[in-house]
Amino acid sequence: MSEARRTLARVSRPLVAASSGAAVLVRSAKRFAGETPIGRKRRARKMAKVLAETHPDAHCELDFETPLQLAVATILSAQCTDKKVNEVTPTVFARYRTAADYAAADRAQLEEILRPTGFFRAKTDSLIKLGQALLERHDGELPGTLDQLVALPGIGRKTANVILGNAFDVPGITVDTHFRRLVNRFGWVQEEDPVKIEFLVADLIEKRDWTMLSHRVIFHGRRVCHARKPACGACALATMCPSYGTGPTEAAPAAKLLKGPRARELAAQAGIDPGLVPAAAVVAPEAP
Repeated sequence: MSEARRTLARVSRPLVAASSGAAVLVRSAKRFAGETPIGRKRRARKMAKVLAETHPDAHCELDFETPLQLAVATILSAQCTDKKVNEVTPTVFARYRTAADYAAADRAQLEEILRPTGFFRAKTDSLIKLGQALLERHDGELPGTLDQLVALPGIGRKTANVILGNAFDVPGITVDTHFRRLVNRFGWVQEEDPVKIEFLVADLIEKRDWTMLSHRVIFHGRRVCHARKPACGACALATMCPSYGTGPTEAAPAAKLLKGPRARELAAQAGIDPGLVPAAAVVAPEAP
């Protein structure tokens, strides 16, 4: 039995039995109200360890083979699901193989290919300008430093960190909507600005873990800690989370909220009956 499950069995169940709903949330928040900075760092690292146990399959869900392909896929993922991007990129990558190909792309043709990803005109503009900038500044190759990447069209800090961590093996924290929501719920930060969140979390977690932490938090956000109704009663982080009680804390309703191919394993890791997870939940999440 993992440390997360032992802790959950020891502490979480009495909480659930004693209270429910808003009362549980209030109690959870009070438990961490006086937490010191060093206490927060220790808790964050413990939670990161449990996330590693909970989501051993965490990875970049965008399909790519080269740094340029990852840059393109990440640009296309704005306001679009990874699943849809992965449906479109095989056509993109087959037709546009180099920076020069993007620089010389026929705008109307590229727009038509990108249409299913949404905001296709802006994305087309970004890819054409990206190709041109790479030719002008970097001999057609995607650079491998943060400062050089964020100076390119269509690439902000989030995209740059995705590229660095997954294409160049340079640790980076990717602050997307899931990551921002969860680290606030976890009480690691009280901040909405992505850049400030990046630096605050970087101070809590060891640098070598930044890239995988990003994947694991995003996986958790898509599969367990949903925006509107998190599966609190089926979460391996329950005893360490000041937001425990935001969603249902009883096993049965919480289990129904789990999603993804490992939904039943997630239930087992949280110490509840995997049989409570409906078959329909065992599908790949499609949240952006």
